[in-house]
This record gives sequence, C-alpha cells and structure tokens, in this order.
Amino acid sequence: MTAVHGADPRVAAVAAGLRPTRIEVDLDAIRHNVGRLATLAGGAEVCAVVKADAYGHGAEAVARAAVEAGATWLAVALAEEGLQLRDAGIDARILVLSEPPVSAIADLLAADLTPTVYREPFIAVLDAQGQGRGRPVPVHLKVDTGMARVGVPPDHWQARFEQVATAEGVELEGLCTHLARADEPSVDTTSQQLAAFDRAIAEAARVGLHARLTHAANTAGVLLHPRSHHVLVRPGIGVYGLSPSSEVDAAEHGLCPALRLVSEVSFAKHVAAHTPVSYGHRWRAPEDGWVATVPIGYADGVPRRLTNRVQVLLAGRRRPVIGMITMDQVMVWCGDEEPVVGDEVVLLGAASRAPAAGAPPGPRPRPGADPGADPAPGSESTAADGTPLPSPPLQVRAEEWAEAADTVTYEIVSSLTARLPRIHLGVAH
Repeated sequence: MTAVHGADPRVAAVAAGLRPTRIEVDLDAIRHNVGRLATLAGGAEVCAVVKADAYGHGAEAVARAAVEAGATWLAVALAEEGLQLRDAGIDARILVLSEPPVSAIADLLAADLTPTVYREPFIAVLDAQGQGRGRPVPVHLKVDTGMARVGVPPDHWQARFEQVATAEGVELEGLCTHLARADEPSVDTTSQQLAAFDRAIAEAARVGLHARLTHAANTAGVLLHPRSHHVLVRPGIGVYGLSPSSEVDAAEHGLCPALRLVSEVSFAKHVAAHTPVSYGHRWRAPEDGWVATVPIGYADGVPRRLTNRVQVLLAGRRRPVIGMITMDQVMVWCGDEEPVVGDEVVLLGAASRAPAAGAPPGPRPRPGADPGADPAPGSESTAADGTPLPSPPLQVRAEEWAEAADTVTYEIVSSLTARLPRIHLGVAH
C-alpha cells in the first residue's frame, strides 16, 4: 500500500502531475533492517533512532514501521520531535537523546517522553516535578566515556549518581553512553569507552543505582562490537540501510537502503562539441551530444559540491551529472543517446525493478567500486554472518554522494529538504 498523505500539498502536486521530483521510502526495507539489526544485536532490545524526520525519510511512517518490526523504543533528538510523534498517535516509548531545556519539562511529562539527563540543575527540577505529581519520572542518565559532547564527565560520576540515588522524584531507568569511533574498526577507542562504561555501571551500583536498561551501541556498535550491545541498542543510520562510514558497509551485514530520490527528464537539448553548460561554464561537451535537464537542485538537498562528481540513473543507465548544480535543476550528459522528456531519473536508490518474490531489497556495490559497473546477472553474495543476499540492483548509493562530497551518509539524507514530498510504500493496513 502507498501512503500519499493527500493533505500534503507537495504530495498532491506529484499526484496532480506537477513537479515529478519526490522521495520514495520503502517501509518494508525499514522493517527488514530493524529485524536484521535485532538479530545482529543478539537479543538486545532495539531503540530505533528517528530524529531529524527519521534522517529525512519521514518520522511518522518510519516510526510506525520500526515498531511493527519489533523496536521497543524510538529515539529523537528534540522534545518537539517526540511531541510530533505523540500528536500522530504513536504510543511507543520515546527517548529524548539530549537533555531538553527546563522550560520543556511540562510538555515532556505530559506526553510521556523519557528524558536523557546529565546536568545537576535539570535533574533537580525534574525531581521536584516528579515529587509534585506523586510519581517519579523515569530517566536515562548519560555518562561521557570519550565523546566529550554531552554526558556526565568521569570526575562528576559519583556526585551525579548520588544525586539521582537520593532523588525521590526521579527513577533511573537507563544508564547510557555514546561511542565516538565505533565505525573505525582499526582503532581501539571503542574498547576503551566500553571499559569506562563498565566502570560507570559499577560505580552507580555502589550507591544503589541499578538501571534496567544499559545502552551504548549505535549502528556501528551493533555491526562490529558485540560487547557494546548490553540490554538495548540504538541504531540510527542502519535503520535506513545506509553505511555509518566508508570503513563499514551496511550491505555486507544484510541491510537494505530504504530511500529513492526520483525525478524525470524535463527538457532535452542537443549541443555541439565544446558547448559550456551551466553557471561558471565548469563543464564543456566533449563531443556533439545530448544534455538532459532534471527538475531538482540544491534547494532540494542535492549538494552543490557534487557538481561534475556523481552519476544518476537515466532510463536505467548510469549518466554523469554535468555543469554546476543549480538551485532547482541539474543537467545530465547522455552522449549520442537522445533522452526523452518523462524518462525516469534516479538520483539515489535503485532503478525501478520489482524484487524477487519475498526477497528484501538487494545489497549495493561496495564503496569505491566502479560506479558504472552493473552487477553480474545472477550473482549472489552473503552477509558477514553468511546470510544469503539477493543480487544487487543497479543503483546510486548515498555512500557515493557522501564520498564525492567528503561527508557521511547521515548528512546526505538528513539534508534532503522539506520541498521534496515523501511517498511511503508498504504502509501496513
């Protein structure tokens, strides 16, 4: 089933035959990935991270799919993100990953959102609120073990543990930390952080704090560091089938990309050899040939720094993006093949192709592989644990964009703007 959310004017525009540019999100892929991550986590509960509008995939639909697949928790960065999920009727446990302002506490408690805490003043206010309402507020206390972003630093652990232990209006439900370099298999920082987390758990126990949930693992932790799994894991980018870094390939672990960024050819023009294209004339035609224009640009989240660096799938074949990427349009070189207005253009994701019955979406080529090479027909691969995987479809990976833009997949998908309608496929009845 496809959800087009007719009240959304952007989706209505696609349905009405206006701009064809859109994001398609395969919720079956989300369900597959959550189930796969649960298996890899060895029985730990799964907290699916759906912050930043589910990394650009659409938080409400993704949250529902994740819970349907067995996630027992959802996580957001901001209290307002949690409130939006509650307004949508989602009643799963929701963890707010960063300590919100004190002014947000009333709304947070009214919506039954679970706060992450680490500052003494915030915990004190929360304690008073919990006592005032006659029941303690469940919290997850975050300790810093090497990220140096937020969380209680080691020299304050004892004081903060004692504060929580004596606070009658606060109940420690979770104790957590965050891994800084789990996506770098060659470094030992993760083992050092996990050892520090073990010390924090032991120190908390000495003052009578025993959290039901301990958690440290992000996606890379789930994939590479079994010691990090604890009772709960918090995968983010893996829920969407994307790789956390160039050193960790999600496809090798059986994860499948859920997002397609799709448009159509809006204009075709034959140009002579040496004709310059787009602002700044940074690309010239190597020979006589065809240029296709596609109605999408950096206002939609296509990074301008991808100019002359990536390819798209046009009518099922890889073609290079040429000339400066503009606010609303990109150009594609088609050589001696004339593009047809209305031809499908896939900027991210797989070419339109029905998967084998019952099979999850296929894995992708490895990062660094020839982007123009089609998979061998009938080829088969296996996940890191030996699970058979279907043949990979022809596709453009978010990992390719990340490498070309010198960034990470997280930034690529979360930067896709609100101007793009999100069309969700596989909505449960």
